[in-house]
Amino acid sequence: MPLQNRVTPFGDIVAIAQRGLFMGNRGIIHDPATRTLLARRWATKAWITCVCAFRGVRRTVMATRSWTELFFLDEATAFAAGHRPCFYCRRADATAFRAAWNAGNGGSVPRAADIDRRLHDERLAGREKRLHDLPGPIATLPDGAMVAAGEASYLVAGGRLLRWSEGGYRAGPPALAHALLLTPPSTLRALAAGYRPTLHPSARDPAPAAQG
Repeated sequence: MPLQNRVTPFGDIVAIAQRGLFMGNRGIIHDPATRTLLARRWATKAWITCVCAFRGVRRTVMATRSWTELFFLDEATAFAAGHRPCFYCRRADATAFRAAWNAGNGGSVPRAADIDRRLHDERLAGREKRLHDLPGPIATLPDGAMVAAGEASYLVAGGRLLRWSEGGYRAGPPALAHALLLTPPSTLRALAAGYRPTLHPSARDPAPAAQG
């Protein structure tokens, strides 16, 4: 059985087989004896996105009382859930993200803790995922943004809407009548200011839309 450590664009942590392109964490939120999640879904405001391989270090997932390894289909998924790049294992990406964040949001250059506090306010409504009104038509959103319509989530990429699934993206509808923003607004402005998230290969060649 897969471990419950895969993250959806809604920020939910689910048990599915696919690992994805990125790993990350929200602190220690699991019991190593059973390798299952605790009731809490975060233990820190620093929700980060990491590479899956770094300096040859190998970890047995959820096996020790260390940070809980979470996995994301791609960086757009991690952003939608409310994570940001790690300044340790992804220094170049994190620095580029901070520069784009600063360009898009204004003010002084933020520290990582400043970004974390802002994201914590924007990603949660109590213990639930916070959804935001769209700042404009979906067609004006930058690549890498994600929106929700009902229980489905969609990636904006190359002028198209692509439906997220655990195994990759599928062709989406040409338009959505009612949608809300999944990506935190501050991250959205960083995307609009030029940060280019790493997308799953299926974003270039999505599977056909699901039938039924």
